[in-house]
Amino acid sequence: MSEHNHVISKDGSVAMQKVDEALDRIGPDQKEAILEHFQSFQQYLGKRIHLAQKIGLSEETLAIAAEKVADYLAKHEEPRNSEEKLLSELWRVGNKEERHKLAHMLVKLAQETK
Repeated sequence: MSEHNHVISKDGSVAMQKVDEALDRIGPDQKEAILEHFQSFQQYLGKRIHLAQKIGLSEETLAIAAEKVADYLAKHEEPRNSEEKLLSELWRVGNKEERHKLAHMLVKLAQETK
């Protein structure tokens, strides 16, 4: 896959507009494996956050990316467990500032799980 398909380029710059495209490339079986159990989702997110931190992305950049992922999930995926349902409902009722704070908390939660 060429670099233009990635959200993060070799120089560490982030193309947030490509998050939806990257998520769309995840196959249905892999997506189901990630989203079926909250712990699987948390581990998947934790690994991605760890990699992003290794290349120097800030917590703010990670939270912005987490917002994009949460927006995508809210628009395209049904919650598969009670934890995802709660997050979905919090996302739905939150305003922009509250969603951003929730994204920061999700990053912190995922950082604890690798």
